[in-house]
Amino acid sequence: MIDFENDVTASLQALRTGGLILYPTDTIWGIGCDATDEAAVSKVFTLKQRPEAKSLVILLAEVRDLLKYVAHTPPDIAEMIAGFDRPTTVIYEGALDLAPNVINSDGTVAIRIVQDTFCRHLIKRLRKPLVSTSANISGQPSPASFRDVDAKIKEGVDYVVNYRQDDITPATPSRIIKLLKDGSVQVIR
Repeated sequence: MIDFENDVTASLQALRTGGLILYPTDTIWGIGCDATDEAAVSKVFTLKQRPEAKSLVILLAEVRDLLKYVAHTPPDIAEMIAGFDRPTTVIYEGALDLAPNVINSDGTVAIRIVQDTFCRHLIKRLRKPLVSTSANISGQPSPASFRDVDAKIKEGVDYVVNYRQDDITPATPSRIIKLLKDGSVQVIR
């Protein structure tokens, strides 16, 4: 077992007190906070120098957790997600019980079910969804590895996860798709 218990414990302490973390995800390094805490989400927008009109990605550990945070999930969503060949963020209609500033103005929310072991442990122990947005100042390139994260971001969070800081495997953001009312899928990115 990879030892990241200290990182999980310290991350939980920051997240439960409205703080921000810098952490590795199943894609690129991200800035995270409790996705149900409006004040914490506002801190993310401030740190990224990003307008709140732009929505953020939410991470969940289990498909069944979608039922808590999305009003309308397709009956075959578990099979659809199981069939993804890479990390994929899905835009859903009818966001529920999330901070208002993580929900898009049209009522949609972008959610990814993570496979990454660290993220899954963290989300399960937090028992809430986690914001995940690229660890960069808005308009700057997304960091491919920890060493590419801007010092302003590292200094602007309450906890920086040590786990995987040395991993220099190039990472890319997730694919983003939107589920349309007619059941079809639109690829956004």
